[in-house]
Amino acid sequence: MTRGYAGARTSGTHLEDWNEQMDPFTADPAAPGDGPGAGETQGAGEPRPEDRPARLSVGVVGAGRVGTALGAALARAGHRVVAAAAVSDRSRERVAERLPGADVATPQEVVAAADLVLLTVPDDALPELAAGLVSAGVPVTGKLVMHTSGRYGYAVLDPLTRAGALPLALHPVMTFTGRPDDVNRLTGISFGVTAPEPLRPVAEALAVEMGGEPVWIAEDRRPLYHAALAGGANHLVTLVVEAMDLLRAAGVGEPGRMLGPLLGAALDNALRLGLDGLTGPVARGDAGTVADHVAELGRVSAESRRAYIALARLTADRALGAGLLKPEDAERLLEALAD
Repeated sequence: MTRGYAGARTSGTHLEDWNEQMDPFTADPAAPGDGPGAGETQGAGEPRPEDRPARLSVGVVGAGRVGTALGAALARAGHRVVAAAAVSDRSRERVAERLPGADVATPQEVVAAADLVLLTVPDDALPELAAGLVSAGVPVTGKLVMHTSGRYGYAVLDPLTRAGALPLALHPVMTFTGRPDDVNRLTGISFGVTAPEPLRPVAEALAVEMGGEPVWIAEDRRPLYHAALAGGANHLVTLVVEAMDLLRAAGVGEPGRMLGPLLGAALDNALRLGLDGLTGPVARGDAGTVADHVAELGRVSAESRRAYIALARLTADRALGAGLLKPEDAERLLEALAD
């Protein structure tokens, strides 16, 4: 047993040695493929993933789409997934498919069996789970405990930290569908990483080993970080579905096929050019066209009209602030967008 963060102890190597062995700039990312270890090639003289230094026994509490995907990615990197907590039949199937060899166990048994514990449960369940594990008397001293919530940093794990655990927050910036390619989607994505400073190299190295790129997020910026991601990704889905519904109402038989090239180009422009990639009637100051849109949407859907007005106002404000829209054009637009 050796010393770790905040006086805790962890089995295996000293935390300083573990940090060095898990250098995020030299760790090998997860290899592509369809399952743990799939697609890996072993060069002559190269150690197998499981023979690398500082390999860990991993437990997964919450065997859903995210937990099993991350567990499989860690297995590719040579860590050993020993147990997973799964309640539903589908979760048990995921464990069998993605984490072969892992025992299905209670959360308490999973934590007891692992060096690295993944808490991959819904955001609202995380505080209660952290407190409940401590209340149940589960030994956590020296164990790395990692959650994947975008909303929280490591402070949500304070009950476990006070009991001697080593807290990590690693949020994979990706959607997970439960399909086999979920694990491959981790390659090249960002992980929002938050941890106590002594554990930062460990957290970043784990992100790299799962195939991702660690991006440091300060504890007090975590809610803003998550709001930005949810607004960009989740609301994008709503906007696209809304546009498809309106096109169907306009008589378009295959709205997805029509929107695909346009939305792909718009997203590419936004990511590359920022607001300079803005096009359309608001960017042109075409108040008459915008007024027609508002009137037509009012006949079709009051909800769609409200959403259009809110987004058009935000677009006009940003275009004006960036110098893309003349003040007089902005004034006409805002008159057209008045409730």
